[in-house]
Amino acid sequence: MNELKKIQNVELKGKTVLIRVDHNVVKKGRIIDPYRIDASLPTISYIIEQGAKLVLMSHIGRPKDKKTGKIELADNTSAAPIVEYLKAKGVRIEAAVIPAAGEYGIEHLDVQKITSSLNNADLDAVYLPNTRWFKGEEAKDENKEIFGKELSMLADIFVNDAFGSWQPHASTIIPAQLLPAYAGLLMQKEVEHLDAVLNPRRPFVAIVAGSKFDTKIEPLSALLQSADHLILGGVIYNAYLCARYGVQIEGVSEQDRQSAQKFVQLAEKYPGKVIEPRFIIESDSLEGRFEGKFRTLDISTLTKGDKLNYILDVAKASFQEKRVQQIFSGAGTFFINAVMGLTPHFTEGTIALDKQIAANQEAVKLFGGGDTLQEFNTLLPEFYQQALLDNSYYFFTGGGTILKAISEGSAWGLEPVKALML
Repeated sequence: MNELKKIQNVELKGKTVLIRVDHNVVKKGRIIDPYRIDASLPTISYIIEQGAKLVLMSHIGRPKDKKTGKIELADNTSAAPIVEYLKAKGVRIEAAVIPAAGEYGIEHLDVQKITSSLNNADLDAVYLPNTRWFKGEEAKDENKEIFGKELSMLADIFVNDAFGSWQPHASTIIPAQLLPAYAGLLMQKEVEHLDAVLNPRRPFVAIVAGSKFDTKIEPLSALLQSADHLILGGVIYNAYLCARYGVQIEGVSEQDRQSAQKFVQLAEKYPGKVIEPRFIIESDSLEGRFEGKFRTLDISTLTKGDKLNYILDVAKASFQEKRVQQIFSGAGTFFINAVMGLTPHFTEGTIALDKQIAANQEAVKLFGGGDTLQEFNTLLPEFYQQALLDNSYYFFTGGGTILKAISEGSAWGLEPVKALML
């Protein structure tokens, strides 16, 4: 039986703990939704209460230019707002001094300065700069090893509480290889709730959206087999419509159309599983919702060769159809990793979806992280606050991690999780 090494089972008093968290919640220099920070607070508090000092680290945004490899250290990807938020929550913490950086990022940690700062009796924790500011974080050469070893020199114990960070980067993998490594309280909770996705109460309804089909093809294929009903949204639904009905939709790449074609062929083996939202919203512009420049279309009227402008939302009427309402009201489990429309201007599909799910008070409702949670909070703040107190809801901190685990049929194959197993 697979089992995690748990932070509760190690003596922490007098130790320094390096903890990897997923605090990727800063956009344009401010925190939009602190849910992921709040979710990690029980682990942070527990470690401090046990008499240990903490070194925290997280990735934030995408400061690396994929074409040039250059890394920009900017306010919009800084950990500073997170540090201030933690201070407001009562954590005695300060930001580590940012080392000098070249155009390809920070090359080395100042290990001595960071460890010395923790000798301050008035301080419980230090927060490192954004891990993606470091040259070695996403590297595939010796720089990865160098950064990972420097991180390991900061502490006696490593704790991974970043379920949402499934990729095997320097900060998630190497300290687990060089230090005694344990799962934080949030990591344990996330892995436990993942079982409700992989072994759901039925009927199981999965709703997945996204901007690129080719990155979702594996989990979507797995969901075709495991879910009772699968609903698509966003650009991946547009690509599906192109492949299914032979139409052209502005903004759908040939690569996504080809990926969708493979999915459509697979879906034919599972007739009736894919629920196609019938009413979609076509817009002449990506810049906004302009009167006279958008319209509702019925996909039953599509014919091969039709050319459509941008499809930017699923109309709320799609969720008012009798069959769809019956499926939603009878569901035993929902898994939602979806924003149906192009926000902030096209939101009616997401609002209708979340309200329809909320109407089923008996079902287990499992929401993926990131944009799914942010838009739920932004568009339906009262529903969101109620959901936080409702035991039928669970909000994962990492939607991408859930999709990866669905692809593999387990969380135990994810490299950061594997590194924490007994």
